[in-house]
Amino acid sequence: MVRKTGLDKMLVALEATKSLGGLQDVVNEICQVFVVDNAIYHWADTAGDPYCFGTYSEAWTRQYQDKHYARIDPVVIGCYQRFDPVDWRHLDRSIKPTHGFFQDAQEHGVGSQGYSVPIRGPNGQFALFSVSHTCDDAAWDKFIRDNSRDLILLGHFLNQKALEFEPDRAPEQAQRLSPRELDALNLLGIGYSRAQVAKTLSISEHTLRVYIESARSKLGALNTTHAIARAVSNGLIII
Repeated sequence: MVRKTGLDKMLVALEATKSLGGLQDVVNEICQVFVVDNAIYHWADTAGDPYCFGTYSEAWTRQYQDKHYARIDPVVIGCYQRFDPVDWRHLDRSIKPTHGFFQDAQEHGVGSQGYSVPIRGPNGQFALFSVSHTCDDAAWDKFIRDNSRDLILLGHFLNQKALEFEPDRAPEQAQRLSPRELDALNLLGIGYSRAQVAKTLSISEHTLRVYIESARSKLGALNTTHAIARAVSNGLIII
């Protein structure tokens, strides 16, 4: 279990951090204090360059960008769909792209186990704080039991600092969605398939795709799941 004196020291260091470089130093220290292979804070948005601090290898960072993994990352998508932390073991790996993603990640040293804290900020801002490690399930279960509260706290402190240093990156207020766009996102959010949504709204699937893409663009969303999450967080739909 993480010693409280070490955690307290790290939170003090976070509060005293005055630069973006200082956030990277804190993330590096998290790995030492929690004894994990990797830690990363990632602000998920549609801006050009990724905004993150972490200990993943340069090779994995390049692979992630070259393969456009941001659009299929099952960890990011899983966190969009819930408010509580995500144990990577509980993500569905039966889908071929998801299985391939995790296999590729492990080959690049990301770790066989992972735990991600979803963080929602102002105007639909969304970020993740994750730690990963290579160990068996029993050891990982104990790690999560011992440290989940501290990880959640650290994630939110990191996000608070990121917002402080980069206020201009905060997402703008979303453009107004049309009634059809809202209906489409709402039905998708409660579990309808695209075919069911099109039938319910008496439109073609092509027209539905236009509504969804328009809503994604207005919300500044990476994908449909992200658009639904932003619509919910902004109070535009209830699911």
